Amino acid sequence: MYGLAFLIVLGLSLVFYGLGRARAVQVAGGDLSSLHSRPTFHGMLALILVLMVGWSVLLIIGIGWNVLNTASLMRDIRAALPEAPTIEHQLVLSDAKALAEGRLASRTDLVREEIAQRFAGMDQLRLWGSVILGLGAATAAGLFSLSRVAPDFRARNRAEKIIQMILWAMAAIAVLTTIGIVFSLIFETIGFFQNIGWRIDKFVLGTTWSPLSGVQSGAISADKVGAVPLFLGTFLITLIAMLVAVPIGLFAAIYLSDFASRRVRSIVKPMLEVLAGIPTVVYGFFAAITMAPFFRNTGEALGISIASESALAAGVVMGIMIIPFISSLSDDVINAVPQSLRDGSYGLGATKAETIRQVVLPAALPGIVSAVLLGVSRAVGETMIVVMAAGQGANLTLNPFEAVTTVTVQIVMLITGDTEAAVAAGPAFTLGFTLFCVTLLMNVIAQRIVRKYREAYD
Repeated sequence: MYGLAFLIVLGLSLVFYGLGRARAVQVAGGDLSSLHSRPTFHGMLALILVLMVGWSVLLIIGIGWNVLNTASLMRDIRAALPEAPTIEHQLVLSDAKALAEGRLASRTDLVREEIAQRFAGMDQLRLWGSVILGLGAATAAGLFSLSRVAPDFRARNRAEKIIQMILWAMAAIAVLTTIGIVFSLIFETIGFFQNIGWRIDKFVLGTTWSPLSGVQSGAISADKVGAVPLFLGTFLITLIAMLVAVPIGLFAAIYLSDFASRRVRSIVKPMLEVLAGIPTVVYGFFAAITMAPFFRNTGEALGISIASESALAAGVVMGIMIIPFISSLSDDVINAVPQSLRDGSYGLGATKAETIRQVVLPAALPGIVSAVLLGVSRAVGETMIVVMAAGQGANLTLNPFEAVTTVTVQIVMLITGDTEAAVAAGPAFTLGFTLFCVTLLMNVIAQRIVRKYREAYD
C-alpha cells in the first residue's frame, strides 16, 4: 500500500504535467509568444512540485509516525516489565512486530500479544494517514501550480531553480556521506586506541593479531592487536593479483585497440568484459576447488610445498577477476589518443610498435594509471576470494605458497562474530580507517606520478 502511494503520486505528477501545459496554452489564447515560458516549463513545474510535496509528506509522516509509535510501545513494555533489562524490552518489541506482521516470533505471551495488537492498529493508522495526507498534499501542490499559470509567470526560471537545488542537494548528500563515513571511522578508531592505552605502536608495528582472544569486560590486550600480518597479507595478494592483471589487461587493450580487426574486437572485447559480471563467490569457488588443488599438485610434482589455502591461488584468481577492469578502461583511453599523433609518428618512419611505446602509451598514461588504481582498489577490497582460497589465519610471511589473510577478511570476521559489537567494532573500524589512509596515500602518490610524466599535446 505504501509503495502504491508513491506510484499514485508519480501518476498525479504526470497528470498535472499535462494539465499545466494545457492551462498555459489556454491562458496564451493560442499565441504562445505571449508567454514568458513555454507550456512545457509550466507542466514541468507542476510535475516537480507534486512529486516533491507528495513524496516528502509520505516519507516524513511514515518515518516520524514509526519513530513515535516505537517510542510509545517501548514505554508500555517498560511499564509492563520494569525488572527486565533493555535488551529484553527490545526483544519483546521485535517479537510483537513479528506477530503483528504474521511472522514467527521467538516467544509468545500475553504482553507480546497485547503489544502486537497495538502495533498492528497504530501501523494501519500510520499507513492510511500517510497515504491520505500525502495524496492530499500532492493534489494541493498541483492545484497551486495550475493557479500560478499566467503569461508573465516565469515558470522556466522557477523550474530550473528547483532542479538546481535538487542537484545541489544530491551533491551535498554525497559529500556529507563521505564526511560521515570518515568521521565514524575516526571516532571508532579513537575509542579503540583509548581501550588499549594509546599503544599505537603495538597496532602499527605488532606482529600478533588476535584482538578478541581473552576479552573480558570489553578490555583488549595491546599485545594482540598487531596489524602487520594483515597488511602484509593484503599487500602480498594484491601484488600477485596485479602481476597477473596488469600485463594481461594492458597487452589485451593494446592488441584490441591497434592490432585486432573489427571482427576479432567485436568478439574478444565482450568475452573479456563477461569476466566483470561473474560474482566474486564464483571466483572464490574456482580458486578453492580448481586453482588451489592445481597449485598444490604442481608443487608436489616439483618438490615444493604449497598450502591448500595459499596466497598464490587467491592472488592469481583475483588477478583474473581484475583483468576486464584494466583491459576495458585502458582500451578506452588508448582509443581516445588522437589518430593524428599516430599518423605523425608513422610519417617520421616509426613502426607500429614504436608508435605505441613512445607516443600512444605516454599520451594514455593518466588513464592507464587510473585503470591500475581501480584494479588495486578492487583487489584491496576483495573478501570472498581470500576467505575461500587464502584462509583466515594472520600469518606473518611473504611466502606466496603459504596461507595468509587480508584486512577486509578480518573486518568481516570481527563484525560477524559472536563477540559483543561494542568490543569488536573498535578493531574493525581501526582496520578500516588505516586501510582508508593507505589507499588515500596511494592515490596521492599516483596523481603526482601522473602529473610528472603526463605528455602535453596541442
